[in-house]
Amino acid sequence: MHSYLRAVGFSQVQNRKDLDRILGIIMDRPIEKNMRKLNPTTTLTEMKMDFAEHMGVTIRGEYDEKGFFHLEHYFPYFQGRKISIKEEVTINKRVDTEAYTGMCDDLRLGVSLIFYLQNSMECSRKSNMTNTNSRYLQVALSGLSVEGKILLGLTSDEAKQKKQTAEANLRKQLIAEAKMGNQDAIDSLTIDDIDLYAMISRRSKNEDIYSIVETSFIPYGAESDNYSIIGTILEYNLLINSMTGEEVYDIVVSCNDIIYDVCINKKDLEGEPQVNRRFKGNIWMQGYAYFPSF
Repeated sequence: MHSYLRAVGFSQVQNRKDLDRILGIIMDRPIEKNMRKLNPTTTLTEMKMDFAEHMGVTIRGEYDEKGFFHLEHYFPYFQGRKISIKEEVTINKRVDTEAYTGMCDDLRLGVSLIFYLQNSMECSRKSNMTNTNSRYLQVALSGLSVEGKILLGLTSDEAKQKKQTAEANLRKQLIAEAKMGNQDAIDSLTIDDIDLYAMISRRSKNEDIYSIVETSFIPYGAESDNYSIIGTILEYNLLINSMTGEEVYDIVVSCNDIIYDVCINKKDLEGEPQVNRRFKGNIWMQGYAYFPSF
């Protein structure tokens, strides 16, 4: 079973029989079907079905010359509603299946962002978009989570927000210069990190760590597209899976100044989401890339 099926409202899938029933429904009446002929006898096919707005399951496989469909893999998805990043993105094909991941260096994070590409079929048609080639793309990010909790928000006045914005802009500029080999920028970033570590160590003796760290974005586990995040809640909606009736939260978070949706089953969320509170949890990062028409 896919680990994140429960994130889109399929927490009761216990065995292959339950899964086959869902996949069969998608194959019988997909809301979207994309096909690409690989050779005279094989046609690569992608079928998807929404079980709530922007939320569902995609299956990929091949039709042989006799018209039989051979399932290759499937994945749950939630398509983000907002453009999260506008950066140079490198698309790489996974070695084990007909799927792709995107990678970009967003200066707001300070680390490479890797996400599972939702619209791989569109990418596979554009051979110049993969591997070593990178293109400036707009990407709507989203995260699926199977365990999360709600934290209280931190109070912030206008003066503090302006100071944080100025510091963030300066840090992005220094990171950009450091990547170009500017030694002064590298030294400045090193000193800033040392000062930050010292400040956190001093305050953590008397304060809770979550009152010091407002948001965070950290790679998590062995998978390259999994992250542990803390993000401020900007808005949230309660969705209902049309097949199972399970309730799922769509939570829009701001994390390190990047805005994206997080989808989590109501059963798996500890606490009540509210605007300006914070979401803490582990996510599988996905992205829908808007490719140029040429």
